[in-house]
Order: sequence, then C-alpha cells, then structure tokens
Amino acid sequence: MKDSHYEVAIIGAGMSGLAAGIRLAHFGKKVCIFERHNAPGGLNSFYSIAGRKFDVGLHAMTNYVPPGVKGTPLVKLMRQLRIDREEFALCPQKRSRIAFRDCDLKFTNDFAVLDAEVTAKFPAQADGWRALVQLVKTYDDVALDAKPVSAREVVARHITDPLLTDMIFCPVMYYGSAQERDMEFGQFVIMFKALFLEGFARPLDGVRVIIRVLLDKYRQAGGERRMKCGVAKIIEREGRAVALRLDDGTEVTADHVISSMGYPETMRACEPAHPAEADANLGALSFCETISVFKQAPATWGWGDDTIIFFNDSDRFDYSHASHLVDPRSGVICFPNNFDYAGTGELPEGLFRVTCLANHDQWSALAEPDYRAAKGHWLGEMQRSARRFLPAVDDAVLSGNLVTTDMFTPRTVRKFTGHLNGAIYGAPRKVKDGRTHLRNLYLCGTDQGFLGIIGAMLSGISMANYHILQKSAG
Repeated sequence: MKDSHYEVAIIGAGMSGLAAGIRLAHFGKKVCIFERHNAPGGLNSFYSIAGRKFDVGLHAMTNYVPPGVKGTPLVKLMRQLRIDREEFALCPQKRSRIAFRDCDLKFTNDFAVLDAEVTAKFPAQADGWRALVQLVKTYDDVALDAKPVSAREVVARHITDPLLTDMIFCPVMYYGSAQERDMEFGQFVIMFKALFLEGFARPLDGVRVIIRVLLDKYRQAGGERRMKCGVAKIIEREGRAVALRLDDGTEVTADHVISSMGYPETMRACEPAHPAEADANLGALSFCETISVFKQAPATWGWGDDTIIFFNDSDRFDYSHASHLVDPRSGVICFPNNFDYAGTGELPEGLFRVTCLANHDQWSALAEPDYRAAKGHWLGEMQRSARRFLPAVDDAVLSGNLVTTDMFTPRTVRKFTGHLNGAIYGAPRKVKDGRTHLRNLYLCGTDQGFLGIIGAMLSGISMANYHILQKSAG
C-alpha cells in the first residue's frame, strides 16, 4: 500500500524535480516525485533503439568550470546536493564556433579565446564588448524579484554592429530562450555566463551519468519516486492545492506541491483549470533534431576540431517561430565525439547531431505516412544545411560510413515532456520566485527561469530552499 500523504509532492522527475527532491530529502522531508513516463530526466533524458542509447537534450552541460574554481553554479550545485565532482565525470569541450555566412568566432572554456576573437574581428566594438562583459559579470541574474528588462535594449547600448549582435545572441538563444527575437536580460546573462564565461562539458556516457548520480542521491536520502504515475489534476480549494489526482484516478495529498511541468501546463492541470492564464504565457518555439551514427569518429574526415557549432546563413539571425515544418537557415551542430575524453576512453561510434527551429502545429497535423516521409526529407535537408559550415566531405564517404539515423520533432517533444506546442524552453515569461495563485503550489525548472541542466537543478534546489526549508527553519 503506497502512502497517500506527503510533506512535499513533486511533479516531474526531470533535473529540477530530482534536485528539489534530493535537497528536501536531505533535510528529512517526506517527499515523493511523480513521473508520467518510465524514464527520468525530462527534457534531458535518453532512449534506446536496437541497444544503442541516444541522449535527448544533452548537447553539452553548460556552466563547466575546472577543479578549484569557486563560487560558480556548478560548485554551488554540488555542495547543495552533496555530489563529489568526480561523480559527474565531466570532460571539457575541445573548441566551439559561432559560424555565420561571412564570419566565424571561435570559443573554448577559456573566455580569453572568444575575447580575442571579438576584439580582432570587430575592433570598433572592442570597448563596448568589454563594457558588456563587465556588466554581465556583475549583474545579479539570480535575484528572484528582478524586474524584466529587454536584452536587445541593454546589448544595443554597448554593441552597435548588427553582425556581432546576432552572433552573440545566436548561441544564448538556441541554448535557452523561450522568447522570439529577444530575451529578458537576466536570462541573457545566465546563458552568456554559462556558455562563454564558464563553458561546455560532457560525461563520456552522456546524460545518463548525471541522471544516475541524481537518482542515487535521492534514493540514499530516503526519497520516494513513482514512475509511470503522472499527475492528471491539481485539486485546488480555498487558495491551496488540497490533492493531486493521479492518472489512475487515485488521489494523494501533500502539504506542499512543486511542479516542474511548466507554467501553462500547471495552470491547465489545476481543477478548476486556468486556461486564460495558461494561454497568456504559452511558448511557441520548438525544434527538430537529427542524429546520425557513423562507423568512425567525425575526425576521420576532418570534423574533429569543433564540439558545438551555432550556424546562421541569413543576413540577420531570426530566432522565431518557424513558418514551415523546419527552418534550416540557422541551427546547432553537435559532435559528442569532440570532447576531451583523455583518460576516460572514447565513444565507440561517430555521432553527428543537427538541431533547427521547427513548427509544432504543422508536424502535429501530419498523418502518419506523411509524418514519416517528412522526417526522412527534413533529416537530409537539415544535415545539408549544417554541412555548409563544415569541411567538405563527399556524400559517398558519409553514406559508406553511416550506421543509422534518428530524428525527433516537436510532436515527439510534446509526447514525452507534456510541453504545450512542444515548447522546449517553456513559457516566454518566467516566474522567478516560483509562486502561483495557490499558497502551497510552486514552480521549478524551465518556467522558473534558471536555464540549462545546471540551472534546472539549481532551480529545484532554490525553490525547495526558498519555499519549504527556510520556512521550516523559521
């Protein structure tokens, strides 16, 4: 007989939900995580086809810093969750690029590389660039009461060259923005620090290493987890969440509820529902991603220098809702082989991943035969678009080395995450303090506003600390 009452019920076993659960369980709270699917990780999970494991969200874990650096999000996270650095087994990137039609900017986990690139290729912008970097370094991006400010407006006070502006925004938007063409400046700062001032890393075995560590910590702390057990409704009465109705119709109660579903999804799950609030803050940005598996590492044919490439071939970078099934003009290339795995081994096969903006409604409207045909067509088109920014390789060489391919679409994203519109980064307006209209219902994760894998975990920790542990201590 499973318990029917908890001090804290957490909806979703993604990175933020797991982190919140660990933090609460460490302090003796009776906590349970409810997850609709059979795999934890949420937006950053993995799946298996024919014995081969594929990461879903993890291109790279941002916010990487080398051992000995103090006071950064990664260090804070590990301290709060009692994780030893070695447990994540992080291997740093080799080098990444922002690749536009007429300009490349290289960067690594050493910010001096990007700094030198910008000042050499945009000398007239050097002073403004330095001023922007200094502002980013000193800005309080985690203040829960900060007023929203347009990143475009702030950056424009320092950077006047449209090409450099677009090249700065392309990576931070693709790796975290739920807003079209602009983002809130605090969100911009979070991503700028995470990508450029800190950096990229990855465990050799991918995201499942991170998930395994989190699950072990949660289990050791005494937390309960119910998989294939989603929350269908949050029953509200007199300004409180009084019960959770599960997918099987049973109900549980909790003193506090933390939802990582997303803001609009949480509002729609409430009973009575709040569709107007949900629709007023609904994300529209989704993606397609292709994955090609090769017999050999990409370095074999000259693709071994870059870890991540953010590309764009338009006169201006347009980060907006795709008007067709896929917008291949810009995107992200990821080579999981091209991290520095020194001393840890190497991936057994070559991997080539390409991500582009996509249209959820058009993908969802396709009949199954048309859906399969569209996936085949756009897999090729996305990869052709991306290959323009890589050293040339004969098609016959690639096809001769190809083992298998896979692709996910916005329809896949919605099915496995529950995010309306397949919106990977959730709602455009974040709720930094995590509060909702109910006194004991709080948000964590994507729509609370701390971005990336490290950010998601810090979101869960922060909401657990702020709304539950601090009040208990008081």
